Amino acid sequence: MPSPWRDAKQNKNATAYSYWLIIYGLQTDETTMFVLVIKRALAAIPVLWIVATLTFIMVRIVPGGPFDLDKALPPEVVKNIQAKYHLDRPLLEQYGLYMGRLIQGDLGVSYKYANRTVNDILTDAFPVSLQLGAMGLLLAVIVGIPLGTLAAINRGSWADGVCMLIATLGISVPGFVVGALLIFVFGLWLKILPVALWESAQHMILPAVTLAASPAAYLARLTRSSVLEILQKDWVRTARCKGLSWERTIIQHVLRNALVPVVTVLGPLTAILITGSFVVEYIYAIPGMGRFFITAVSNRDYDLIIGTTLVFGGLLIVTNTIVDIAYMFLDPRMKVEG
Repeated sequence: MPSPWRDAKQNKNATAYSYWLIIYGLQTDETTMFVLVIKRALAAIPVLWIVATLTFIMVRIVPGGPFDLDKALPPEVVKNIQAKYHLDRPLLEQYGLYMGRLIQGDLGVSYKYANRTVNDILTDAFPVSLQLGAMGLLLAVIVGIPLGTLAAINRGSWADGVCMLIATLGISVPGFVVGALLIFVFGLWLKILPVALWESAQHMILPAVTLAASPAAYLARLTRSSVLEILQKDWVRTARCKGLSWERTIIQHVLRNALVPVVTVLGPLTAILITGSFVVEYIYAIPGMGRFFITAVSNRDYDLIIGTTLVFGGLLIVTNTIVDIAYMFLDPRMKVEG
């Protein structure tokens, strides 16, 4: 053990002790989580810079511009508009101007939504997508994990066949088909649920179910495979031979170990559900990030495309960090590297 570390501990110097604690990594859950968060936060800076740079280049090299779809304008007007948004300057200079604003937290302006900045649009749209994604994720977990567990513990039975049939249909049927069927049945035929907008709890039901259908099916199949693998372990048979009930064995021991690979996919799955619900938001006319991203791509709204992509990248980093922290609770033997 390094002498500065020992001296700082003996002298109860809180500042020095904390410093050496972080550097040499005392093996406690709190310190491990703290170091992991710090490492991920520092690593996020170059990752997001690369994402912003690549997206900036790609949206510029795609044929067409943000004002090509407008009605024919006089050349002088087009020139003035391009000068207003600095689009008449060399590409490298445009990149420098954008990065300068980005460092200050300014994501730019929208070329298609008059008098609205990208910050304003994402501030309004992100909570909607977050709410929709959280509801979709919750439904997927509540339905998918029990469905997969039920199929695994009843392997080869009719319950297994029914669960896997439902899971296969959930994966195979596209989201827009699921949405259309739900709209037809519950909105147009039974007329018990609204089919568009985002104004009340009733408006959230159909979009959340549509969004959760495919992830729930995927989680069900993954959970089934993982539970089946754990059930073959020797320690499961030992626990049963010692008199531990089947229900307790499944809930307290099998599921805890079987959920490790399931939790692995929850990180990117959460980010996709929150920011990637493009089809669902478009079908139900929900003013979330997905809908704005689709219109931004169609309109070549450069800054809005980059801003949305950065939010997705940042959210992916956050959710993966949370997943890594969850590993330590599911299996304390696992050591997460930052």
